[in-house]
Amino acid sequence: MAKKFKKDIPLYFDYRDVKTLQKFVNIYGQIEPATKTGLSAKQQRQLTVAIKRARHLALLAFVANA
Repeated sequence: MAKKFKKDIPLYFDYRDVKTLQKFVNIYGQIEPATKTGLSAKQQRQLTVAIKRARHLALLAFVANA
């Protein structure tokens, strides 16, 4: 599978930047794997923490609206 998002990757993932975080969440509300996002392991961990913080503060949904 080809890496998908290699361009437009921010240096730091901010939990308040919901538009950027939504790019890394699929239609079912799951975080995309590093193989699909093209992020390094460190960036993927930062992304995961940012998404989980945004979910906890109700900035992002835990599941998609179906």
